[in-house]
Amino acid sequence: MEGQVVKRVVIAGGGTAGWVAAAALVRHLGPLLDITLVESDEIGTVGVGESTIPTSRSFHTLLGINEQAFMRATQASFKLGIVFENWAREGDRYVHSFGQIGRKSTWMADFHHFWMHARAQGFGGELGDYCFELQASEAEKFATGKDAEISYAYHLDATLYARFLRGLAEPAGVKRVEGKIATVEQDAETGFITALALESGQRIEGDLFIDCTGFRALLIEKTLQTGFEDWSHWLTTDSAYAVQTRSTGPAVPYTRAIAHANGWRWRIPLQHRVGNGFVFSSRYLSDEDAKAQFLRDIEGEPLFDPRLIRYRTGRRRKAWKRNCIAMGLSSGFIEPLESTSIHLFKIGVTRLISLFPFGGVTEAVAERYNAMSQGELEGIRDFIILHYHMNQRDDSPFWKSCRELEIPDSLAERIEAFRDGAQAWQDSIDLFRIDSWVQVLLGQRLEPRSFHQLARMMPAEELRGALDAIKADIAARVARMPSHEQFLRSYCAAPDA
Repeated sequence: MEGQVVKRVVIAGGGTAGWVAAAALVRHLGPLLDITLVESDEIGTVGVGESTIPTSRSFHTLLGINEQAFMRATQASFKLGIVFENWAREGDRYVHSFGQIGRKSTWMADFHHFWMHARAQGFGGELGDYCFELQASEAEKFATGKDAEISYAYHLDATLYARFLRGLAEPAGVKRVEGKIATVEQDAETGFITALALESGQRIEGDLFIDCTGFRALLIEKTLQTGFEDWSHWLTTDSAYAVQTRSTGPAVPYTRAIAHANGWRWRIPLQHRVGNGFVFSSRYLSDEDAKAQFLRDIEGEPLFDPRLIRYRTGRRRKAWKRNCIAMGLSSGFIEPLESTSIHLFKIGVTRLISLFPFGGVTEAVAERYNAMSQGELEGIRDFIILHYHMNQRDDSPFWKSCRELEIPDSLAERIEAFRDGAQAWQDSIDLFRIDSWVQVLLGQRLEPRSFHQLARMMPAEELRGALDAIKADIAARVARMPSHEQFLRSYCAAPDA
């Protein structure tokens, strides 16, 4: 509450979200806070968040994490993007890469408008020809350093990642308490949380509480009854099977997202194994049939029986209520597609650090945090819905329903702007870049009627020469790169830089 010094931070729950929060807080605010994390070895975690986006690299820089040590500890591989198979139509394939398309220029129009102008004149090739990261992923090559500046993320073992972060946080001052939460105590007058009472009888008092209890949402929902905004009418999948398999070949530098008749499945290659998932809607497919189909199509020997996960898409109406902040699955869930879950843990704790209420929780700070969280979540939601809605599949009622659903106005505006004039944008709160929107919109077979006419001001021969130069430069750089598997092995075996 306002005027009360906030020093004691209690994190309820461990897993990736809990230890992300603990590691970041102790790294940046450690001398100012007493940080306690409560978790139980008897309570399992979802632990299937094995794919990330490039923001994880920035987060690791903030925490001073050595990349080689991290990759060895988590059996990580590199990721240059996501390959989408069968999404617009069966047999289709496109890549959502992490790279920039074309080159930065002083022209007041994005690169794809010039590419479209070239295509209208009979040259220009594929848009992906002008993206270094996309071409490297297609060649299954990878390298870093000044000679190969590249945008990338990671595939990682989420359980090992939580363990790695714990290994950083505890020596830095985070206190871990083993135990199950029995009750959550509140101040009778304000409703603020005052302590977690454990089954052992121990009480963990605090000034600020972070709810990382997963789908149970013990603090933010069960105790504070914040409310949930349901998005399942837009994102209708509600179930996923997950299993790990033995590797059947070298690790590739991309995630595969393969659509099937009632959803999609993922394939995420790590150093020591492959993570697999099968996402579906229980409205259209039974658990038994989903599991059978998953095991029929899977590549490699399963290391255990597939685990079923139920979820509901949507968000808490407030991520920050009173003196409690929800992070991870307790704050809501969108979809495994596009690998945003781990990013949301990380952006949540970095926002908290920047807004930290040392002098007491105020409504203004909480509302600022909530507004930023809501804006980013809704942008991600729209981007995910786009993949489902813009399909032309006719093989199942599931895909037909996705195509016919009434989408959010914010997404409808983006689709119409791209259809009419190839316009795409990234607002300050948006996670996904213009290049991301363009790659997915085109990959989902949305053909713009026109493009920005400024592109016509570049003479045809000058445009042809510029495009040829970009393509040739990318081809030469990719040709010099080692395979992803070769670089990965040598990089992880070398002494820490």
